[in-house]
Amino acid sequence: MINKVIPLEYQDLHDPGYTQMNREETAGFLEQSLRDLLRRVGEHSTFYRKKFQECGFNPMDFSEMSDFTKLPFTYKEELREAYPLGLQAVPDRDVVRIHSSSGTTGKAVIIPYTKKDVYNWSVMFARCYAFAGVTREDRVQITPGYGLWTAGIGFQAGAERLGAMAIPMGPGNTEKQIQMMLDLKSTVLCSTSSYALLLAEEIQKRKLREALHLKIGILGSERWGEKMRARIENELGIESFDIYGLTEIYGPGIGIDCKFHQGIHYWSDHLYFEIIDPLTGRNLPHGELGELVVTTLTKEGAPLVRYRTRDLTRMIPGICPCGSVYPRIDRILGRSDDMIKIKGVNIYPGQIEEVLKETEGASSEYQIRLMRVESRDHMQLTVEVEPGSDPEQVAERIRANFKKRIGILIDVRAAALGELPRSEKKSKRVFDEREI
Repeated sequence: MINKVIPLEYQDLHDPGYTQMNREETAGFLEQSLRDLLRRVGEHSTFYRKKFQECGFNPMDFSEMSDFTKLPFTYKEELREAYPLGLQAVPDRDVVRIHSSSGTTGKAVIIPYTKKDVYNWSVMFARCYAFAGVTREDRVQITPGYGLWTAGIGFQAGAERLGAMAIPMGPGNTEKQIQMMLDLKSTVLCSTSSYALLLAEEIQKRKLREALHLKIGILGSERWGEKMRARIENELGIESFDIYGLTEIYGPGIGIDCKFHQGIHYWSDHLYFEIIDPLTGRNLPHGELGELVVTTLTKEGAPLVRYRTRDLTRMIPGICPCGSVYPRIDRILGRSDDMIKIKGVNIYPGQIEEVLKETEGASSEYQIRLMRVESRDHMQLTVEVEPGSDPEQVAERIRANFKKRIGILIDVRAAALGELPRSEKKSKRVFDEREI
């Protein structure tokens, strides 16, 4: 089945035994993988041994899947408290690398990797490239950052595992990025969606699109909607793919959408995904929106059990038209901690992007200011307007669509294309001034 997605020459990126399993055998594989994981972390992880003792769980007692849902969740705050190496579950001699979260919202999370972790991650990332149609003939320009962050080195290792040419540019220096893109005839762009848009606008401004050799964009690290995707694809002349990952779970490369763009395939031979109700913690059936919870089946250096990602998505039932055996989640709607609460209504970024998508004349770029005016909450949405559209009419359409879809009236300000700030990393879109 996976031959429909990946050429035969790249089948070594998959375990043929796993991809040939039927549904019953896959269920048995998962149960055994979880059993092995729980026993391993119970024996070797100080972090989980303490956690299991506190909830009265003995890994040796795990016998069926219903036992797994009784286990406690793992939270980002706990990972921060384990700083620097409290998550390490192997001896120092087995750790070959560390990576870290940025620590911008608290203490950084340090993640140790073994040789096997690094290898498995590169194989998963190479699958992502192959799902996107990248081959050994491609030249892959990598713009995300290197260092403790997982992005740059992950993109590079995956390209090298696949056998493509890696061009490790790193972040920033747009002038040099475009020059190298032209001189080296890069065919694949790897970046955040925000930086891809910045590059696209600069290339359009210089009228260089026809000189490009780009075919594919592999974009991630932040939430981005269909309208932004369409702009990037149109202005760069590429097909874009949404890559998924978290620093705590290897990094980017644990999932990607295929050429049918009907959800993100994730590598279920290495990872177990659950969707829960963010408020109650109850597991939700396929198709229902909730919070993604991830368990690492094969990770050695810092395995995680039932890690709450805060990312909002849903499991997509059924087999993808591409024929892949790997299951799918929907594109990330937002994060549970990114939710905006105003006038008693909960709003997620994905909902705003849906409003813009259905509004004629609205561009993909927006910015939100939350304020208090005369002791009342007030939301101002600034949206860039496509050239040739009447700004007042577009603002009125957005206001009406926002009321119809989300249920509240807001103030909408129309801006010229390019007026809002662009970012080489992730775009900050929400500014809450209510507590300033």
